[in-house]
Amino acid sequence: MSNFILFDDQSRVSLRPLTFFRPVSAIRIGILTISEKWEIYLQQPVSFLTEMYLQEKFKLKVGTDNFLINGSVLPNKEIITEILSLDADTSLVHEGSIIAIHLTAANLKHFTLGSSPELKSRNVKTLFYKISNTWDIFGLNKKAIAEDFRLLTNSRKSAGISPTNKILGNNLFIEEGASIECSTINTLKGPVYIGKQAEVMQGCHIEGPVALCDHSVLKMGTLVYKGTTIGPWCKAGGEINNSIMFGYSSKAHDGFLGDSVISEWCNLGAGTTTSNLKNNYEPVKQWSYSENKFVSTGLQFCGLVMGDHTKTGISSMFNSGTTAGVCSNIFGVSYQRNFIPSFVWGGNSGFRKHKCEEAMETAKAVYARRELAFNAIEENIFKAVFDLASDNRLL
Repeated sequence: MSNFILFDDQSRVSLRPLTFFRPVSAIRIGILTISEKWEIYLQQPVSFLTEMYLQEKFKLKVGTDNFLINGSVLPNKEIITEILSLDADTSLVHEGSIIAIHLTAANLKHFTLGSSPELKSRNVKTLFYKISNTWDIFGLNKKAIAEDFRLLTNSRKSAGISPTNKILGNNLFIEEGASIECSTINTLKGPVYIGKQAEVMQGCHIEGPVALCDHSVLKMGTLVYKGTTIGPWCKAGGEINNSIMFGYSSKAHDGFLGDSVISEWCNLGAGTTTSNLKNNYEPVKQWSYSENKFVSTGLQFCGLVMGDHTKTGISSMFNSGTTAGVCSNIFGVSYQRNFIPSFVWGGNSGFRKHKCEEAMETAKAVYARRELAFNAIEENIFKAVFDLASDNRLL
């Protein structure tokens, strides 16, 4: 039986700060993470080939017959057909990037040790999507929600919905245990997926494509526009447009979030607001971890990218194209700087270093609220990320 491994390529750096705490394939886009999509398509588990400090949490499984797949590639039937048709010790490439490799166990050992076994190669012939920059995530999210909706709901029947709601169109799927009252859901422009035990409180307005994942809550009166994913165990309120919250994060109060990506264990204080459009309508620039400078996204609409475990105080404001690193505490009522490093504490009046031990104590507290253990594996990851992010800490 073939063994499938999702590996990180050079996009891992350009996708920071979102990849400090996870492999690329653990990024959520659409309803599912990339790895979850691959498991549904392949109908079997996948494992991960990533940075050593993450490998204990995201396990690597080696078989005698291995398909290594680029973890930044979104699966579809056509690309999977191409991958599965690869001869042994052959790679599938696109514009200089390796998309997949079919390796025997012996050559896989060389590959994991950093050497390059001699491989045949062939070019990709089919269309596929690949995330290479943080802004690709919200750029592709509408399509990804629609595709995941088909994957998850095919030949299944939706749970019922309370008559207190107003539904437009017939592209709504509700998992068992979800609660929705006195809200409007418009599926005329795209599907709406409501996960298990999720709650839509009264007075919400949702325009698809939208995903509200398992155990998440939309607070009263929330406005959710197309292209938005609220990952599992999140709380969301205010106004959200074309944005992704990976999971376990909260934006529970008023404030606008647009064309943005919020990673796990973040908390946006009451009134936190992002800009996603420059007043002169020029393309937005965003910080690039791979180039160590601001680069043009080529996009007119681009908001906030926030790494794991970062928090904001009330009424925080973020300009278009802002990047906030991991494990930072940001506060102050004026606009924040456009690049905020990891492990810092402060705001527009200045920052101080945020100790790794302090960040871990906060993480332990928020994990406990979800009845999750902050174990030695998590602690080792925190310490590794603290060292890895040190280059930008004093910018």
